[in-house]
Amino acid sequence: MINRLKLRTIQLFKHHSLPRWLVLAIDISAVFIAFLVAYLLRYNFESYKFTWKIAIIHAVLTCFVYMFFMLILKSYSGLIRQTTIKDMFLIAVTNTSAVIVLFVITVCSRKFDLPEVFNIPGSILMIHYGAATISLVFFRVFIKMFFMYASAPSNKRKNVLIYGSGETGIIVKRMLESDPKNIYQLKGFIDDNIKLQGKKVDGFPVLSKNILTKDFIETERIEVFIFAIKDISAFKKKEVLESVIDLGLEILDTPSFDQWFNGNLQVKQLRKVQLEDLLGREPITLDLKRIDEGLKNKTILVTGAAGSIGSEIIRQLTKYNYKKLVLVDQAETPSFYLNNELMEKFTDCQYKLIIGDVTNHKKMDFIFKKYHPEIVFHAAAYKHVPVMERNPHEAFRVNVGGTKVISELAIKYKAEKFVMISSDKAVNPTNVMGATKKVCELLVQAQARRSGVKTKFITTRFGNVLGSNGSVIPLFKKQIAAGGPVTITDPEITRFFMTIPEACQLVLEAGFMGNGGEIFIFDMGKPIKILDIATKLIHLSGLEPYKDIEIKFTGLRPGEKLYEELFSDTEEELSTHNSKISIARVAEADYEGILPKINDALVNIYEKSGPEVIEAMKEIVPGYTSKYATT
Repeated sequence: MINRLKLRTIQLFKHHSLPRWLVLAIDISAVFIAFLVAYLLRYNFESYKFTWKIAIIHAVLTCFVYMFFMLILKSYSGLIRQTTIKDMFLIAVTNTSAVIVLFVITVCSRKFDLPEVFNIPGSILMIHYGAATISLVFFRVFIKMFFMYASAPSNKRKNVLIYGSGETGIIVKRMLESDPKNIYQLKGFIDDNIKLQGKKVDGFPVLSKNILTKDFIETERIEVFIFAIKDISAFKKKEVLESVIDLGLEILDTPSFDQWFNGNLQVKQLRKVQLEDLLGREPITLDLKRIDEGLKNKTILVTGAAGSIGSEIIRQLTKYNYKKLVLVDQAETPSFYLNNELMEKFTDCQYKLIIGDVTNHKKMDFIFKKYHPEIVFHAAAYKHVPVMERNPHEAFRVNVGGTKVISELAIKYKAEKFVMISSDKAVNPTNVMGATKKVCELLVQAQARRSGVKTKFITTRFGNVLGSNGSVIPLFKKQIAAGGPVTITDPEITRFFMTIPEACQLVLEAGFMGNGGEIFIFDMGKPIKILDIATKLIHLSGLEPYKDIEIKFTGLRPGEKLYEELFSDTEEELSTHNSKISIARVAEADYEGILPKINDALVNIYEKSGPEVIEAMKEIVPGYTSKYATT
């Protein structure tokens, strides 16, 4: 019966708030009753010692004064179930102002011998001040607490631990309490500060991280772990998250302050911890002045614009003072979504989105002739190793042929910069995709060495990016959502990983370093086992590897390597002013002979067999080995 009444009350006020006039009426009623209570308290509930008529008149006078300040300060206008410290402050100011005025009226009545109705005993005013404050605050706290505990059935609440008992942790705690749909029940804070451990913060205990064991989690029925520390290194954050990842908890992270809505944190902004948070990579420091000067008032061409890297480069570019973006991609649907994103999120972005194939020389020439881009970011390429291993003709035509077309047009129309996106698979390639990327690197270097060329050619080389279309991360997430199994080619296989924004920030930085002809290598950190990634993703889903989700090993695919490299044996690593970027000093090659070989391979490419295409690449890339070429 009680639960039914509670539910009906919640449903009644869930989408409606009390009218302001009603809140004002309740407040005035509370002031009136508090005044009569003050009279009774002053005279020890011996009503014969005072006149009720005078007491009621005094109460009415008090109510008028209070109502005046309530209307001026609008202390009644806040949403009661979301009462804040600001609302409490307004109540305090209202009460204090009203009491001061009433004291002045009393003093004046005595000095000028005014009627008794204006002469309110000072002791009653003081008692009433306390009683009115308590009643007004109690009314709001009661409503707030009712909604906090009644809006979600207690048996559906999730027990929560908040990591961090500082300012952010307290904000998260109060945010959870004030949320009308709150489904969380805080059990305490976790903090590394020994001085705070064993004490209480905002009414909840502060515990040591060492208490986080499976036994404790099961005993206390903890379901959610919220990370709420603002100033912490990426490595320390990674360390904390990895210490709780295998406890079967839902792990949530608090967004940075600049992402809060109008300076206020909301429950819906808490996000699940992502794999990126477990990389432990420190934020990148960019030479923003150099990049801004390089892009200022420039028309910029981005190929492969709708892809993972191309679209993120565009997002990064929107922060700078460019003149116009020319965005080229052959994929219609991804281009449609990119266009929608730019219109919705980057309303000031000046851009032209063009559907086009980078190997179509006439179409690309038309684009260069019309827009005359000064900066070119060439990200268009096929990238999936197994698919390209079965399609060497397309891999070479698009990856190498497209790079040839765009680089030649950059020279023809005197672009200032040409920045190509390469891959760690170009190092000692064993597959078609990696070999085409190595050919592209050689092609770009050959273009840079042509006499009379003013365009500066830059190559950027890095490994896998987390979350890119078709990468292992989305695949693993899909497999986990389907109940498994998660498939991995080999238990020992490793890859370099970095986030897409990080990679694209470094692309912009590298684009304005050096004199042209360099291959810039990004610091990818240590290689990560794909098996470790799979187990962490399973844990982040609240499941247990091998128990809830099976992990299956399928064997290496055609052209796949156990590990990737960022430098070949013939390359020397040179440092730059940015610790995240190095230069690969490459051995001299027959650059004059590279372009004719590429042209020969591209001519009538579909009349060649798969092995013939492979052999053509072997002539260009010494050391390229391939075992799995098909027609």
